[in-house]
Amino acid sequence: MSKQPHILVVPLPAQGHIMPLMKFSHQLVDHGMKVTFVNIESNHKMMLSSLLLADKVEKEDSMIHLVSIPDGQIIDLETFINYISKPMSVHLEELIKKVNSSNDDKIDFVVTDPCIGGVLEVAEKLGINGASFWPASLGFLSLMFHFPKLVEAGDINENGKEIIKPRKYVLFQSIYLISVAFICFSGTDE
Repeated sequence: MSKQPHILVVPLPAQGHIMPLMKFSHQLVDHGMKVTFVNIESNHKMMLSSLLLADKVEKEDSMIHLVSIPDGQIIDLETFINYISKPMSVHLEELIKKVNSSNDDKIDFVVTDPCIGGVLEVAEKLGINGASFWPASLGFLSLMFHFPKLVEAGDINENGKEIIKPRKYVLFQSIYLISVAFICFSGTDE
């Protein structure tokens, strides 16, 4: 019997990112793969407690191994962004090395949320192939790719704050018109 592919799945540890990657993980299991799902400690604890409360034990869950990495001192948005920029990659590298040295079930592939920097670089450094999984809507992804064109056209400034000449746009024929007035961007007022 051939070895099951072992996939490491790393979501951005934020609302709206974890569950799409968990659903994708279940699809991987349905196709005969083993999944190690990585979360930060605080999210990992919540996930485990909700599984216990729901008394939800499914057959394929034995193929999804939930693991955690330290979440440091995340107290606000700034420390969260700093954490996913560098320390998370360090903890992830340690986890991969530990898994790969502990048994014959080495990680074959890494799937990550593209909003996390450094995960695919860690995988490449360790000789593991990887890919990004976009958990949000296609419309939002298209908007991100077209952001430079909106700036170039003078509709918004580089910070996405000022609307210079409000218009409506069609990203795809199947998506409603959007106005740049309703595009939300996070950041400071600087």
